[in-house]
Formats: sequence, C-alpha cells, structure tokens
Amino acid sequence: MSDQQPHIRNFSIIAHIDHGKSTLADRLLQATNAVSAREAKEQILDSMDIERERGITIKASAVTVYHHHTPGENADELESEAAAASGDTEAAGSGGEDVRTHGSELYMLNFIDTPGHVDFNYEVSRALKACEGAILVVDATQGVEAQTVVNAYLAISQDLEIIPVLNKIDLPSARPDEVAEEIEQVLGIDPYSCIRVSAKTGIGIPELLAAICEKLPAPRQPVVPQTRALIFDATYDDYRGVIVYIRVFDGRLRLGDKIRMMGLQRTYSITELGKYTPKPVKVKELGPGETGYLVAAIRNLADVRVGDTITLETDPAAEQLEGYQPPRQMVFCDFYPATSEKKGNDFEQLREAIEKLSLNDASFTFQPVHSEALGFGFRCGFLGLLHMDIIQERLEREGGVEIVQTAPTVSYKVDVRTKGGEVEETEVHNPADLPDPSHIVDVKEPICRVEIMLPKHFIGDVMKLCLDRRGQYKAQMFVSEAREMITFEIPLAEIIYDFYDKLKGMTSGYATMDYEVTGYRTDRLVKVDILINAEPVPALSFIAHRDRAEQRGRQLLVRLREEIPRHQFEIPLQAAIGGKIIARETIKGFRKDVTAKCYGGDVSRKRKLLEKQREGKKRMKSVGSVEIPQEAFMAVLDTGE
Repeated sequence: MSDQQPHIRNFSIIAHIDHGKSTLADRLLQATNAVSAREAKEQILDSMDIERERGITIKASAVTVYHHHTPGENADELESEAAAASGDTEAAGSGGEDVRTHGSELYMLNFIDTPGHVDFNYEVSRALKACEGAILVVDATQGVEAQTVVNAYLAISQDLEIIPVLNKIDLPSARPDEVAEEIEQVLGIDPYSCIRVSAKTGIGIPELLAAICEKLPAPRQPVVPQTRALIFDATYDDYRGVIVYIRVFDGRLRLGDKIRMMGLQRTYSITELGKYTPKPVKVKELGPGETGYLVAAIRNLADVRVGDTITLETDPAAEQLEGYQPPRQMVFCDFYPATSEKKGNDFEQLREAIEKLSLNDASFTFQPVHSEALGFGFRCGFLGLLHMDIIQERLEREGGVEIVQTAPTVSYKVDVRTKGGEVEETEVHNPADLPDPSHIVDVKEPICRVEIMLPKHFIGDVMKLCLDRRGQYKAQMFVSEAREMITFEIPLAEIIYDFYDKLKGMTSGYATMDYEVTGYRTDRLVKVDILINAEPVPALSFIAHRDRAEQRGRQLLVRLREEIPRHQFEIPLQAAIGGKIIARETIKGFRKDVTAKCYGGDVSRKRKLLEKQREGKKRMKSVGSVEIPQEAFMAVLDTGE
C-alpha cells in the first residue's frame, strides 16, 4: 500500500451516549461493502454480551475498510445534502449511490468506534491519539449533551479535524436546524458544515464518506527513519496471548520482526500482523499511518502498557512517541464472595474471576482485604460508578461468582506528620485505614468539575441540589432557547451515591451530566467511628464533612437499630469523632417478668427482685458480645442518603 500513503484516513467516532455512534459505524461498514447485508447485525462492533444488552459501547474497537472516491466531484453530494435538508429523502438517498470507479482513487479508512459514557473517557482519549480526525455525532432530536461537549473538547485539544454529523434526521421529532445552531453556540463549529444523516436508513452516508476522504488530513509524514508504533489498546486471547492494537507513525512493521517495547524494555518476535475489516485479516506488513494488530506470544497483559511505543530491536528509535496518562481509579469498593457453606472455595473462585477479567480490562485495580463481618475479599478501584457496576456484572456472569459489594468510597490524600516532624502525603482508599487523628495535618478530597445540560425551568431545583452537596457555582451558559449548561465544582464523595438519580428524577430525565476530577482540596473532613456496645466496628466507619457528620452518623445508627436483633441486655450504638460521641441510639434488652410470682405483700419484695435483675443485666452487658448479622452491614452500605 506504499503508493497509496496519502489516501489513508484515520478517524474516531465520538458522541454522547445513545446518539447513534455504533449504528453509524454499522452503516459505514455496509456502505464500504466491508460486511454483506446477510452478515450485518446491529452494533457489529459491540462484541461483549453486556454491551449488546445495555446498548452501550464499553471498549473502543478499530476497523479498516476500503472506499473508492472520486476527488473534486462533490456537486452531487451538495445537491443531495440540500435535498436532505429540505426533507426530500429520495433525492438525498440517490446522491452517492453509484460508486464511480473510473478516475476514482482508493482510500483506506481506519476508524475507531468509541464509548460515549463518562466513565470510559480514557478509552476515547486513547482512541483519539491514534487519529487525525473525528466524526462528532449529535442526535438531531436531543441536541448537544454534556458528553458531546467533553468529547469535542478532547478532540480539539489534540488538534483533530472535526466533521460534525447530525444523526436521526429521519425521526419526526428531529430539529436539525436548531441543533446545528446549538453546535455553533456551544462548540463554535460552523452550522453549515454539519452533514445530515440517518444511520438507521442510510440517508447521507455517501456524503459523509466523501467528506471523510476530502476534509480529513492524511497521516503525517514519518519524522524519524526508525520504526515507531503507538499501542492504543490490548486484549487477551486464551490461545494467542495478548493481542496488541497499534498505530504505526514512522517506518514499518513486518512479520517476523524482533520488536522492543520502549517503556518496559521487553523484546518479542512478531508471529502475526493483521487488520480488522471487521473480521481479522492477516497482512505481511503495516506501513506509516496504518492501524492494525500484532501478536507476539506475549503471555500476560501486564507485559503490555497502553501508550507505550514499539520499535525494532535491530534499529531502535531514540525517543518514544507521546503516550497517555494512565487511567486513575477514583471510586473504590470491596467485593466479597456471598457467604455459603464452603467459604474458602468461594474466595478462590472470586480471585480467579478477578484475575481473568483483569486480563481484558487493565483499568481497574484490586488487592486482597479482610473484614471481620464479611470474611476475605478484594478492595477494587474503578474509574467511576458505571465502570464498577459493569465489572461486578461481568464477574458474576463470566466468573460465575455471587458477590457482596460494599458502599463505594473515594480516595483521599492525607498529610501525616512523621516522628521526625516532617509532613508526608499518603493516599487512603478505605476510611478504616485513616491514620491516628493526632498525626493528621490535613485531609484532601477529590473535587469534580460537573457540567449539567438541562431545560431552563429546572435550573432552580438543580442549583439547590448542587449547593446542598457542597457545590461551588462556576458558570452558566446559554445553549438554545430552552436549554442551558451550568458548571459546578462538587466533591466526588457527594456525587457517587445518588446524585445522578436525584438529578434525573428532579428534571424528568431531561438533564445530562458529565464530570471530571480536577484535583484535590483540603476541607474539614473527619472520620466517624461506629461503636456497638462500646466496641468500634472498622467496617462501618466513614469519612464525612464536619458539618454533616452528626446527621450521617445518626441516620446510620437508626438503620443499625432496626437491623441488629435485641439481646438479653441493652446495647448502646454510638457514633464518635475521635473520643467525642456525637450521636447515640439504644437497643433495649429483653426483660423477663421476674415479679410474676409476687402477688400481694409488701412492694419491697418486688423492688428487691427488680434490683437483682438489673445487677444481673449489668454483669451480662460487661461480658456479653453483640452478634451483628450481615444484613446490618448491608443495610448501612446500601444507604446513599
């Protein structure tokens, strides 16, 4: 393909969740005859069952297709675009149907379908590094949403050429003109450059293919004589080991080449090179600007680092390509095997399931933990709540284990004074691990920049919700006649429980939000310990803001009082900060009627029996231990508010 170097186009499809990226990818595959009508099924590129069931993309997937395009003959396309704008679908559909092969040139289109959900943002940023352009898909019925803005800015920050596409113009509720204005208002993109398509019916697809060939830039020329390829993804295959997705920037890779990973300094020999079209097709070599995959008998996913540069062992490059920031885990929770008779085996089964899953998703972390109440388990770190939810579901499905999950927490940065008087910073993922309060200088929590798109008449309610969650107002932006975008800075700990549910409920489902962690900030944060019968229970402790600590503690004690069964003696439940008790509830003890046999006679006889009972209860309380059922832990862990 060396003579066709200028005719390579690398691009990504980006959009808000549910705006039709995967359907558009399906149409492009059909329009370029990469899949036949018989093979075509919806969301061809979403290969995981869970992706197909939830209707979302989780992993980005890269595909190469070939397309014949005649340069300069764009008059038909413009004519059909005008027809599409006026609603004349027949004229629009016929615009680019005949593939004019005389005088046409062959283009190699490498495209990556990316996830739309906020938790998988790092997948999008990785995909964009391997591209020169991006197709920004906007739903013509819903307009610009929070994630549209974020993904567009990601593409702009990497200097990519953007082609705006208005999708779903075949729907009766489509309002393409208004949405084109929103795109101009929010992103500053020329509304007349928007290509109007219907990924479902195929309207406008020929025009989109023409725009990809003409507007998107060719890959940059090689800048060094040595070979350099960027790893933008990797998956694990039981038979072939790790499959590495690469984009070649300089030089070329050939079958049998001895390669070196520049970051990890490991060497391998290439046993297979190929492209997905979307079926895997083996090739002899990959040249500059091409994307594809390689297999080199790599045993472990930990041996491959996404963002690393591959070069040749015989003639290595001097410096690496610019890589990626590794994904940061922001939400942490514990997974324990659901209790059964054979406790030990369940833990081993969970370990196997987690290790196997980490081969295909290196973006979550895990380490073993032990809890008195729930036994052995793993503390896992995730990119966000949806990521956590999906990992849990995949473990239960693919690993066949039942999981008990604790309440999600966030990571805190704690400045601790050492014995030598110096201040050291440590990261704490679990409230129980917080150091002794007397050594703590300050505690910093993660702060998010939250952007919310919503209909105007809900602004008052949503602002109150953000302010109640310790939010700081930052900006407000006009999107269209009916919609606005507001920006707040809110601590991540206030978002992860039920903020999104409350937001959706209060705006009848119309609001969309996007958040990104921008940094850490010191606040008046305290660790609240829960004492049951004067004994602290580490699994129940939590970190809260000083002003909210008493309220959160009291809510938790009320839940515990309902869940812990009554004993023969009275049980005090207390919430404490350090040595100070801030809330208390009491579970009354059972009382036997010891005066039943006393009928008549002096009252002092009854009093003597009651005193004796009270003494016995006191002694019992000092030696008695409280049995806390697992439901009590779960009830506490389930409470968001």
